Amino acid sequence: MPDTARKVIIMGAAGRDFHDFNVYWRDNPAYEVVAFTATQIPNIEGRVYPPELSGPRYPDGIPIYPEEQLVELIKEHRIDLVPLAYSDLPHETVMHKAALVNAAGADFCLLGHRATMLRSSKPVIAICAVRTGCGKSQTARAVVSILKSLGKKAAVIRHPMPYGDLTKQICQRFATLEDLDRHECTIEEREEYEPHIAAGNLVFAGVDYAEILAAAEAEADLILWDGGNNDMPFFEPDLFITVTDPHRPGHELRYYPGETNLRMADVVVVNKVGTARAEDVETVLANIRAVNPQAEVIRANSPVTVADPDRVRGKRVLVVEDGPTLTHGEMRYGAGHIAARQYGAASLVDPRPFAVGSIRDIFEKYTHLTDVLPAMGYGQKQIAELEQTIDATDCELVLVGTPIDLVRTLKINKPALRVTYELEEIDGARLKQAVERVLA
Repeated sequence: MPDTARKVIIMGAAGRDFHDFNVYWRDNPAYEVVAFTATQIPNIEGRVYPPELSGPRYPDGIPIYPEEQLVELIKEHRIDLVPLAYSDLPHETVMHKAALVNAAGADFCLLGHRATMLRSSKPVIAICAVRTGCGKSQTARAVVSILKSLGKKAAVIRHPMPYGDLTKQICQRFATLEDLDRHECTIEEREEYEPHIAAGNLVFAGVDYAEILAAAEAEADLILWDGGNNDMPFFEPDLFITVTDPHRPGHELRYYPGETNLRMADVVVVNKVGTARAEDVETVLANIRAVNPQAEVIRANSPVTVADPDRVRGKRVLVVEDGPTLTHGEMRYGAGHIAARQYGAASLVDPRPFAVGSIRDIFEKYTHLTDVLPAMGYGQKQIAELEQTIDATDCELVLVGTPIDLVRTLKINKPALRVTYELEEIDGARLKQAVERVLA
């Protein structure tokens, strides 16, 4: 490395950080990336971003440390610059991290979209959100369905979730449920990929998004970016759709980079209006008007359904919900909780007394959770602990509010019933009209 190169540590969570490195830092002679730090994701620290991905400037790869060691690393390596490269953080938390970095002697930065977005040779529609759990997945499925009705083949490119062997996850293609097993997908990955696969959609994901984009372009007429958390898209969109959630009014202006997505959006979907308070819907609408008055606003619902509602009525129910929505998404409930109330469950069983291992740790960290169980499963050990927690819980029925068939992944020793939900526009077919304008 040249002596003049500024030393960098990238703060991440196994997603945006790797992408930003690949497209901005890897081949930039003005910088030397000394390390990544990791948070949010268990069991990732202690690994190395491998030489197969780090490139010839980093022949030994790049070490990954827990974020708790950041200050020590800045001082030890005399780091010049620390970019933040992960999502769904309150604005105040972002500035606390900036203060931590500055106090240790380094500069702090956030890369903008021009530095990190790749340009596709095909039209791109991006689905993003202001928070985790707003309803990106059902919005993405609705848009793919619209494209199919218009005779277009879309490739869905999903935000990265590479928690295993990174050298095996450089470019992944998912067309069948067997592909999920072959790639040893975590529960979180399955929650995002499986509904698309069940709908007949082709999904790509991984680590190197230039390679992923090229593979997707070879098979499709159009690219659909299916974002993670409230992160910005990795590709420059021709249509930018941002989803908001009136169950968390005001969050659209208080979280990074969700507010960025709101300000950049061509279309803003206000989801879940049927289950939110009218005044909370109006708060979200007013905030949209304040920061992005040019955006087209589409109101929608995500109604929950179960195949056999009579099985819920009068039962003591354990509700299992989408993990990220409850944890860093900070929701107290999800689709399963709403379905349990809607279909007359006698009670919702508190799973906390029965939690084991890392699942017990999740409840200790996220104290707002009481009568729901987050479907955490970042590795086989945690999946086994989730299974043990469900088996030990004293209930008559497990109501699964995750987007996947959890029974296919876990062996559950009691009756289980899935909750499903799809996007339902209130104001007519305006989403289709927005898509048609892009295709035109």
